[in-house]
Amino acid sequence: MFLLGTLLAERLSLHVHPVIRMMDIILVMFIGMKIISITESKKQNDFTITFSQWLSFSFGWAGMKAEIFKTLGQKSLPGWKEMVLSGISRLIIGLLLVFIAKYIYSLEVKSSLNALIITILLLVGFSLFLHFGLLAISAGLWRYFGVNTYYLFNAPIKSSGLNTFWSRRWNLAFSEMTSMAVYRPLREKIDSRAAIFIAFLFSGLLHEAAISLPVNKGFGLPLLYFGIQGAVLILEQFLAKMKIHFFKEGFVGKIWMWFWIIAPAPILFHIHFIREIVWPLAGLDFFTFNK
Repeated sequence: MFLLGTLLAERLSLHVHPVIRMMDIILVMFIGMKIISITESKKQNDFTITFSQWLSFSFGWAGMKAEIFKTLGQKSLPGWKEMVLSGISRLIIGLLLVFIAKYIYSLEVKSSLNALIITILLLVGFSLFLHFGLLAISAGLWRYFGVNTYYLFNAPIKSSGLNTFWSRRWNLAFSEMTSMAVYRPLREKIDSRAAIFIAFLFSGLLHEAAISLPVNKGFGLPLLYFGIQGAVLILEQFLAKMKIHFFKEGFVGKIWMWFWIIAPAPILFHIHFIREIVWPLAGLDFFTFNK
């Protein structure tokens, strides 16, 4: 269902703008991921939720743990207000960065540096708006209604290493899905390092569908990015067995982690995605600016 739904969304959106095409594909992918996650969750932790709770989980929450919606409608959980306020503040900052990018664009000072600055401002601004803004507000509102939701982007700046960043801090919806549907089943059958690498490749394929497929260009680059992440994590495990722990230690460890996250980022957010989706999302024309 997941694969067929994604392919159908891709076929039906061939002739629409890449931004709309991306949203169509991501929406169908998320619904498919929800079906997989609730099936796997019920296999591992037998539970029952009502139809309304399932609808709320499927269409109102980006996370992949269906069982937390069993308490929907009960008393409010602590921290909901702080989450909402935190989300609103990040949303405002994100919008501000997008407006700054649009202002720089309006100056019509056409240079590679300005194009780079605009791109960085847009990527960070959109991430703050969606990942740290809307999703945090969503988590807070569900906690108000008794659901034990949480930050899906949980202070990644506090990560102590790549493993912590990808498994506990960044995009928990994807990491929950990957762990539940790929890593855990494979870990029981093959070497755990191979399971880690395959799980990252699976995440790369999901990002291919969300980033490369809408523009029909750049195929293989998001997959390569996540292949690099998986390879570096396996390297860290090897170094730890050799009693080498510099990648976990203080400032050096932080530099190591952020280097591997940021340095290959242009592979993930490739130029086709930037000029056909990121800039148009802000109402900017990449092609005109770079003539």
